[in-house]
Amino acid sequence: MTLPEFFGCTFIAFGTPFAMFFFTIANDSVRIIILIAAAFFWLLSLLASALLWFAIVPMRDYLWFGVTFSVLFQEVFRYIIYRILRRTEQGLQAVAENPRIIENKHILAYVSGLGFGIISGMFALVNVLADLSGPGTMGLKGGSEIFLITSATQALAMILFHTFWSVIFFNAFDINNYFHIVYVVATHLFVSLITLLNAKEMYLATLLPTYIILIATAALAFKVAGGSKNSLMRFIKCQ
Repeated sequence: MTLPEFFGCTFIAFGTPFAMFFFTIANDSVRIIILIAAAFFWLLSLLASALLWFAIVPMRDYLWFGVTFSVLFQEVFRYIIYRILRRTEQGLQAVAENPRIIENKHILAYVSGLGFGIISGMFALVNVLADLSGPGTMGLKGGSEIFLITSATQALAMILFHTFWSVIFFNAFDINNYFHIVYVVATHLFVSLITLLNAKEMYLATLLPTYIILIATAALAFKVAGGSKNSLMRFIKCQ
């Protein structure tokens, strides 16, 4: 039972991101470097939030405190990598195999966002997957039998969220659209905080609003990247 669960949850969480990486990033060395750099910056945000949690002893028992500041640090480091990428565009132009990565600034946002998302998903799910490699159980420590698939589905949502958020976030700073900046931070806070309901096994209350907001965020990212209804219909017809 453990192997089917292990591979099933792994493919749910990382199947789509792996396909995105394979088809859009793997063939370009500059994109791979940007993705790894973005993952490193996410790790730095995790380190910063962990240091804050460790330093403020009275708040250690409040999960919402750690989640809130983790989100804020992630957005700060998303802004830092945005500034770095914008300042190094000329250098990237000189070494890029495909100049389109610089001409289309949304590609930089997409790649860095996917880097943020993949490392975030890995940290969220790696302990669950590790437990799945042991003796087979329907739930961990006598918990709900849908905990595992819920965790994998939530990890997938967060990976896609980070990808879409970066596209919206980068474009918002490019055009000084502060509403979109607030939208990214607010939705990130909301979908992160409602995961605390999983401790009470309220999985539907977590996943339903998460995926509703994910669809809305995907539509907004598509729009700010230059997409339109006509371009979407042409793409569907070509498939």
